Amino acid sequence: MNENFQFKLIATDGKARRGEITMPRGTVRTPAFMPVGTGGTVKAMYMDQVRDLGADIVLGNTYHLMLRPGAERVAKLGGLHEFARWPGPILTDSGGFQVMSLAQLRKLTESGVTFRSHIDGRAYEMTPERSIEIQGLLDSDIQMQLDECVALPSTPADIQRAMELSLRWAERCKAAFGNQPGKAMFGIVQGGDVADLRIRSAQALKNMDLKGYAVGGLAVGEPQEIMLEMLDATCPELPGDKPRYLMGVGTPDDILKSVARGIDMFDCVMPTRAGRHGLAFTRRGKVNLRNARHADDPRPLDEESTCPAARDYSRAYLHHLVKSGESLGAMLLTWNNLSYYQHLMQGIRSAIEAGNFHGFAGETQEAWEQGDIARYA
Repeated sequence: MNENFQFKLIATDGKARRGEITMPRGTVRTPAFMPVGTGGTVKAMYMDQVRDLGADIVLGNTYHLMLRPGAERVAKLGGLHEFARWPGPILTDSGGFQVMSLAQLRKLTESGVTFRSHIDGRAYEMTPERSIEIQGLLDSDIQMQLDECVALPSTPADIQRAMELSLRWAERCKAAFGNQPGKAMFGIVQGGDVADLRIRSAQALKNMDLKGYAVGGLAVGEPQEIMLEMLDATCPELPGDKPRYLMGVGTPDDILKSVARGIDMFDCVMPTRAGRHGLAFTRRGKVNLRNARHADDPRPLDEESTCPAARDYSRAYLHHLVKSGESLGAMLLTWNNLSYYQHLMQGIRSAIEAGNFHGFAGETQEAWEQGDIARYA
């Protein structure tokens, strides 16, 4: 395995890119979807299951892990890979988004952000340097810069202020990260829904010559067309020989349309959260197992799926589990959802290599539009 962090393009189809990230702990096939393991666990899943579904990399979160169980404790126990029993690459979010959205009584300054834990009210300070230190203690393979993510809509002045602060913090994170063979620090493009600010942010980060670049502050409530407009403005400004990561995205449709604009990496809580609430993603679109129409239906979610959760359990049984609040319902539907997401990513990768991404995207969207199979009689 390569001892350095490297990214290579294998094929392109329009702006869609098929590539590979290689690191000491493994290879990440791109476009890639990273299951979210916020607190050291992909909710309702065993890590062996996650790996068997085809995930090459998972995501952890600095904010949550620093609060519980604590980064220093994780380090003493061998790092996050050993702690969570995940041998492959791990990307850690810097915690900036969670500080802004979850923490109590936060105060932002040039130095960093002070806040009180949403768990117990304890006071903490997060600086760019501390964020990188925590991610180092966790021993993550891809570490994200600390940034300020403003909610949309916001005023252009506030968006510009946050973008410029995030750039200064990126410089400090780069210095704190230093040279770590086999690992990478990614910068995060900010700029809200203002294309000119996105372009300025991307250009400044490109000049820092980082190993990868993320697009942050999208999928936070703005319409999909705004997100896509920001990607249209941002992606051409990012270097073609570095990976591009769209943070917190998203739906299968978001992923298809973002790959078409040159994005390589994705993460989102949607497939796991939806599974815990009775919603399944399938090649026929979304299926709500809470609906009474499934109560007497002996058919599986998808008879052609390679995932046992989708292929081997009846809709009637899944409906019963969901309505009864049984933990197994959340486990099976999360398993199904992550399986579908990884199946979608493999289809995307194969289509790009074959020069048929546009056709694949069209066929996939057409199947979603046709909808779920008819009600069982």
